[in-house]
Amino acid sequence: MSELNLPHALQAARDAAQAAAEVLRHYWKRGVDIELKSDDTPVTVADREAELAIRRVLQKALPEASVYGEEFGREEGNHELLWLVDPLDGTKSFVRRTPFFSTQIALMQRGELVLGVSSAPVYGETMWASVGGGSWYEGECVHVAATDSLSQASLSVGNIKSLTADARWDVLGALIRGSNRIRGYGDFCHYHLLARGSLDLVLESDVNILDIAALAVIVREAGGVFTDLDGQALTLDTRSVLAGTPALHESVLSRLRQATKG
Repeated sequence: MSELNLPHALQAARDAAQAAAEVLRHYWKRGVDIELKSDDTPVTVADREAELAIRRVLQKALPEASVYGEEFGREEGNHELLWLVDPLDGTKSFVRRTPFFSTQIALMQRGELVLGVSSAPVYGETMWASVGGGSWYEGECVHVAATDSLSQASLSVGNIKSLTADARWDVLGALIRGSNRIRGYGDFCHYHLLARGSLDLVLESDVNILDIAALAVIVREAGGVFTDLDGQALTLDTRSVLAGTPALHESVLSRLRQATKG
């Protein structure tokens, strides 16, 4: 396989996100009917049409890569280059007329995430990043904060239902008590804030890799650390997140690991 042209692939992802944005804005204005998938999560025509629009752009720009999408699954083919696509992350928000939804597009090369685009078309912001190329917010290169003390940190939690039955639940309580402030921005929003220095730590226990792959690249390229709650690198099976400034990630990970030892 020829060497990956990373700038070309990143531009393709940005173009694909823009194509999806046009679909999502269209259905945001007119409204959609809701269906339930086999796992009881909602899906709409907007989800499906946005993914098809993304696939058309990506497949034309990088035909040698396979696509793994939320709505149409994973194609057979190239296992070295894999697009990870969630055309409408936050369908529940979308159907309830809340602008906290986004399109997530990432590229994995030989198991490593190399680029990501996170587009929130109604909320009104887009971020993107590629390995070695920095993290960008509306044309400005951004960085995580230098916060290294929990007492000065802003902490945000997202999907944490399974964590309530986990040995680490008490650790989260202690983090909340010890932090400067606690928020629950959720979805793309708290990762965008983390990458541009407006937030310091994010925890989630119930996610899908398609939700977070692009955001992981964005946070890492902004100087942050992004793993699962066990400190492990992201894979297609990742289901949790611990992301933050380097010092806070190290400190909080130690506390989480200690809780599971007991």
